Order: sequence, then structure tokens, then C-alpha cells
Amino acid sequence: MTVKLSNLKPGSKARRRSRRVGRGNNASDPGTYSGRGMKGQRSRSGGKKGLKIRGLRRNLRSMPKLKGFNKRKSLSIKPISLKDLENKFKENEIVDLAKLVKSGLIKKKDRRVKILAQGKITKKLTIKAHQFSKAVEKAVKKAGGKIVILSDKIELKKR
Repeated sequence: MTVKLSNLKPGSKARRRSRRVGRGNNASDPGTYSGRGMKGQRSRSGGKKGLKIRGLRRNLRSMPKLKGFNKRKSLSIKPISLKDLENKFKENEIVDLAKLVKSGLIKKKDRRVKILAQGKITKKLTIKAHQFSKAVEKAVKKAGGKIVILSDKIELKKR
């Protein structure tokens, strides 16, 4: 057998076992300091945990304990049917988010609205909403009304 790099193997006990420290004090075991140094608070058990930088200690205590990850809540779309608009609003009225809240069809926190084609509409209405189904667009135009699509961006109040 020829000696090549691919044939070479380490001999038995060629790799020395690492020294395990901190396993008690016997005459034969090197267990005393375990990398912690000699005396003092940091060498004792539980000693290093409580130490903080003195100036930051009070600030760290007053910080809130924020744990975990809070997923940003997506804006849900509130569906409204045509029959509700037919029942709640009068002829030639402008239907926007404020009037939908006032009529009780949506809550104030509902930010996006989609109009769905359940029922029929005969009144001429101007409807402002974020989304419309295609059947609603046809039905409202057939009744003589208008559709205004609102943007999905939340409008911030100016100070």
C-alpha cells in the first residue's frame, strides 16, 4: 500500500481531549476557578446576572418589558350590500364613510368599505367607497348614480 494524502488517517488518541473545568474539587481534578477568576461577586454563582452599568440601572428598570412580536394588523374590508344602501338613503344623496357611520352600517373604526351587489338599487345615489364589485358598477350606472373610488391610503389629519 502506497502512502498518499487520501490514505492517511490520524493515529489512535492523536487528538487530545479538552480539559473539563468546573466539575468539583478533588486532588486529581483541576476544578477550582473554572475561568471565573478568583474571589468577588462575579466569581460566585448568580453574581454577574445582577450587575448593570450604574448609570443605566434606573433607566433599565423603568423601561417596559416588551416581549414577542406584534404583527401589524391589516386593514379589513367591511362589505356593504346594495339593498342596505337602498333602504337607508334617499334619492340623489351622496353616500360616504361619514354617512355610513351615521346610518349604522359601519363602525367608525372600519376604514375600508366594499360595496357588493346583493339586492337591487333604484335610487340615484353617488357612492364613495374603496372597492366595488363589477355588478354594483353596472347597477348604479343603470339607476343613474355615480361611483367614486376612494384611495386605500389612510388620510392623516393636518395639525
